[in-house]
Amino acid sequence: MPDNDPQWERQLLEKIALASLQEQRAKRRWGIFFKLAFLSYLVAVLVMVVDWGGPEKLVDGRHTALINLRGTIDAGGDASADKINGALQSAFEDKGTAGVIMRINSPGGSPVQSGIVYDEIRRLRTKHPQIPLYVVVEDVCASGGYYVASAADKIFVDKASIVGSIGVLMDGFGFTGTMDKLGVERRLLTAGVNKGFLDPFSPQDERQKEHAQILLGEIHRQFIEVVRNGRGNRLKETPDMFSGLMWTGSQSIKMGLADDFGTVDSVARDLIKAETILDYSVKENIAERFAKRLGAETGQSIVFRLFGSNRTGLH
Repeated sequence: MPDNDPQWERQLLEKIALASLQEQRAKRRWGIFFKLAFLSYLVAVLVMVVDWGGPEKLVDGRHTALINLRGTIDAGGDASADKINGALQSAFEDKGTAGVIMRINSPGGSPVQSGIVYDEIRRLRTKHPQIPLYVVVEDVCASGGYYVASAADKIFVDKASIVGSIGVLMDGFGFTGTMDKLGVERRLLTAGVNKGFLDPFSPQDERQKEHAQILLGEIHRQFIEVVRNGRGNRLKETPDMFSGLMWTGSQSIKMGLADDFGTVDSVARDLIKAETILDYSVKENIAERFAKRLGAETGQSIVFRLFGSNRTGLH
């Protein structure tokens, strides 16, 4: 200890305090740096993941417009009429669109949603006769998917694609036997003799069954008419064509349900003559996904309580 410097203790404490302060500032700076880095990472991920409501990239000049129809066709899904028709309208209204390809991989779905898309394709083709629309089938183009496809100028398939299922179904379950075994009594109160239409917990009513069959038959006739109008004299009708059976891509070409083999790239290159492909498909953003997950179970419960649990569709 230096005897000639009575202030040495004070100076030492000041140095320690200054060093501690500098260390705290450095920690704060590093903390801010890491927080900003993490925030930048999140922003980058959001930019890549979130659909901002338009085509995936900007293209100047002539191009092929691509629209994906994947999964079950229903009002609440990615293949809803609202989303598909919105994409179709954007594609046809773009001055650079030389042709439109709809890539379908769908087992079917709602006859109403399928019909709305079909009608919109026909309307846009009439409004923009210079822009062709082709369908390219991936794995499956069945029922409601084929309903939509029949509006196209041409349908292209892979040899192993599954095509057809031109029919309508209404499915459900009957639990009366199980309820008898368990000793469960069904107590159903209705205002309107047929309000409990095809209730799965009540014995099947023959008059209701007959009425359901009439409904299915009417929708089936509409489906058949749409296919005949769309395919015209290319169809080589057989007794099984509209029975609900499905065929391979190779078989569908022979039957006139499809035109030729092809892919998105080959159709864009060889028919449309515009190899640059721009995807106009409308995708869910993060907010929509969260809202759907939050409300799906509640919404389904409400719909089933109001309208019953039987499902009708082009499947």
